[in-house]
Amino acid sequence: MSGSRTGTASATELPEEVHEDLGWLLTQVLNGFLDAAQETVGDFPGGLRGLHVLSATANGCSRNQLEVARRLGIDRSVMVRLIDDLERGGLVKRCPDPADRRARLIRPTDTGLRQHEEMTARLDVAKQQVLAPLSIDEQESLTAMLRRVVIGLLPAGQSPEPCLKDAETDQKRSRRPA
Repeated sequence: MSGSRTGTASATELPEEVHEDLGWLLTQVLNGFLDAAQETVGDFPGGLRGLHVLSATANGCSRNQLEVARRLGIDRSVMVRLIDDLERGGLVKRCPDPADRRARLIRPTDTGLRQHEEMTARLDVAKQQVLAPLSIDEQESLTAMLRRVVIGLLPAGQSPEPCLKDAETDQKRSRRPA
């Protein structure tokens, strides 16, 4: 900002009151991304959350809907509706889990895989719109720094990859006395 500390800002500056307010800054970036993503996903079943669920299944990191819900931080009842919407859209199918007859595996359909690829490419365009004020190097640096912050916020021993099962951590948890 300029040497003025009046709290007023030009169109290219932020008001001083929020200049270093991390919460406000992150909220603005998130809202900008969500707006761009909403335009991108449009009437995709379940919206952006539905795409995240489809992504989890397309990337092979979902054993069942409970695991996907846990990894994505989605309430179980919301997850059921999301899976229902995706299934009605022909994007996923529920299959019996041979290892647990009470559980259902979620598998992407061929249509779901094609839609995932298309929607991911479209979402990349939306991401580029949000990050357009930054150079490519700055975009990569921002992404890398945010990744480090997210990893730093994880509870000890939790895998930073939402789609990778951390078997060693799960084994340690199962050995702990209740």
